[in-house]
Amino acid sequence: MQFKCERLLTSNGWLNNQTIHVEHGLIRSIRDTASQDAHLDFIAGSLVPGFIDVQVNGGGGVLFNQAPSVAGLTKISHAHRKFGTTGLMPTLITDELPVMQSAAQVMADAISQEVEGILGVHFEGPHLSKPKKGVHDESFIRPITDEELALYLRKDLGKVIVTLAPENVSPDVIKHLSQNGVKVCLGHSNADADTVLRAIEAGADGFTHLFNAMSAMHSRAPGMVGVALNTPTTFAGLILDHYHVDPICSEIAMKIKGKERLMLVTDAMGLIGTEQESFMFGSQKVTRVGNKLTTDNGTLAGSHLDMLSAVKNAVNDIHLPLEDAITMASTTPAHYLGLQETHGDIALGKRADFVALDDDLNITALCQSGQFITRT
Repeated sequence: MQFKCERLLTSNGWLNNQTIHVEHGLIRSIRDTASQDAHLDFIAGSLVPGFIDVQVNGGGGVLFNQAPSVAGLTKISHAHRKFGTTGLMPTLITDELPVMQSAAQVMADAISQEVEGILGVHFEGPHLSKPKKGVHDESFIRPITDEELALYLRKDLGKVIVTLAPENVSPDVIKHLSQNGVKVCLGHSNADADTVLRAIEAGADGFTHLFNAMSAMHSRAPGMVGVALNTPTTFAGLILDHYHVDPICSEIAMKIKGKERLMLVTDAMGLIGTEQESFMFGSQKVTRVGNKLTTDNGTLAGSHLDMLSAVKNAVNDIHLPLEDAITMASTTPAHYLGLQETHGDIALGKRADFVALDDDLNITALCQSGQFITRT
């Protein structure tokens, strides 16, 4: 497959009037468009890398916790693909061990079947802080056990992220996880700065939804937020829906951590891609009003955010250049997951996952693994 594009975002900046050759799902060449390319299909607008979301609870009417199946993962992937996400980490919210084990086996099956878009699994909990549990079911929050350790260390799950509270998991366990390829994120935590720093020294290198459900920064107590902002080697996810984080705080985080360390995430629940306005999460009813999801007591319960909207919010409200917003939505999460050799950039030898955006940042074309899924 060959086609021409009006404008192309690369790691070295924008290129105009390029011809791209894709073969077997990979980019084989990128060159200036020549006269002999006149017969090729033309894609107008800005061609950018497909988005990568490291925190996705559900989509398409499916919540991973409630539908751990390959079919369920496929629905989630397809729901988010409509909004430019070509790679994602389905996220299991705190649950009992049998549900975790079932989800892990489903993930192994999806990886072996090469389900498009599925990069691995994110276990958000259950080793969290009860005071910072958010919508997570307190009855399932517990210390880490050998059974859960064995689950996290499976080698057939693709990429694995575990979000934990460092006051409840020892540095030795964090070190063991990180040395065996597990990405340890810190979150849902009331830890003080020293505890957070010890976890980072042990190998934790990420923060789950910065500012939300973590100890705040005060003048004499930096908390988890302060450490996250002050450690240049760590990554952090940011839910840019303006409900989870005030735009001023989002802008501050972007100025401090920069586009190379701050990742746009959705924390999306199952309503993405549907017209549904509510669902049950355990015994709690979650209701959507506009694009805000809350329980009956007003607790935020994930988000109704898609990655394209996060990019638009970054550009239109935070006034980031489009290339910086795309970096945070694609390149940076690819680096965090260790997938920078294959994902997160439009370059020779990398996967042909890209999105075409018009001047209003609406999707006009989407290619995943070298196949156009959307063309308008």
